Amino acid sequence: VFTAIMLIVTLPILTGGLLMLVLDLHLNTQFYDASFNGDPVLYQHLFWFFGHPEVYIIVLPAFGVISQALSTSAGKSVFGGPAMILAMGCITVLGALVWAHHMMTVGLETDTRAFFSAITMMIAIPTGTKIFNWLSTFMGNPFSTISLDIWYALSFIFLFTLGGTTGVVLGNTAVDVALHDTYYVIAHFHFVLSL
Repeated sequence: VFTAIMLIVTLPILTGGLLMLVLDLHLNTQFYDASFNGDPVLYQHLFWFFGHPEVYIIVLPAFGVISQALSTSAGKSVFGGPAMILAMGCITVLGALVWAHHMMTVGLETDTRAFFSAITMMIAIPTGTKIFNWLSTFMGNPFSTISLDIWYALSFIFLFTLGGTTGVVLGNTAVDVALHDTYYVIAHFHFVLSL
């Protein structure tokens, strides 16, 4: 449900941005051409409004798979089920609000950068809730009964936690500017998706 909501909200924005780009290329409109009072940064805003939530669109179904695998292995419901659902909702809302943290180097106002930095760091709260609940579900099970799917789930949790930690570091505006277009950002993305 949360993934579908994010797709319904973000795909029309991407479609509109790409339509404006096609019109600029083929019909000589000037949506993004700065020499004709267009705004090239507008394309970045439209792209990242879709591009950042796309990460959550990809990873939210994996959260469900991990929850199901841990629940099945433990023989009990996921610890804090309602909190897990609330965390997914918070991740959905916050994930759609933080697109501009990819654009700290384009000259955003200081208060705008502070807003996006704060919202970016706030995603760590529901994410931390999910990690805590996953590990709490797993606790109490003897290690001798861990199957291969649980090893994959634990590997995902470890890599996702590492990626989330690097994301909190990138939430700081000064660090984000310093690490912009580096392999640190690429590693963060791949760790979050546990690729």
